[in-house]
Amino acid sequence: MTATSPAAPTGRTSAADRVLRVAPAAPADAAAYFRASLVFHADVSDVAAALEAGGDPGFVVLDSRSTESWDQGHVPGAVHLPTALIAEQAGRLLDKDVPVVTYCWGPGCNGATRAALALAELGYQVKEMLGGFEYWVREGFAFETWQGTERRDADPLTSPETAECGC
Repeated sequence: MTATSPAAPTGRTSAADRVLRVAPAAPADAAAYFRASLVFHADVSDVAAALEAGGDPGFVVLDSRSTESWDQGHVPGAVHLPTALIAEQAGRLLDKDVPVVTYCWGPGCNGATRAALALAELGYQVKEMLGGFEYWVREGFAFETWQGTERRDADPLTSPETAECGC
């Protein structure tokens, strides 16, 4: 089968048909979508690099998980504000002139999304840190617990062996 000839009916869908059943977006539409995605999301490695560079990174990191989860480990310097308390406490803990980067457990959790929504509805500039705390730890970045600072070896499937992944 070539890209220009239809497949003979076999009763089965080819792998390519499953991928391209809905055609890719036009390049301009794709560019707008991916640009918008970067407006709403931050990468764990980029957040870590900004925090490790020293000085004011220009944003604050917010952990939206429970106190028990916070105690198990959190991003150094993060503000702890569980999502359920955002409406009540954000005004005391956050400056509306400073963008907020939210995180929760990981990619299987939408807690950071709910926290970002709550903050945006209160007038804060906000991004969600993709991968959450899970990927912070998996990429080998230091984290704080109630017992002190810890660090685990980076998972080679999530973190390059070199300083730059090239993306």
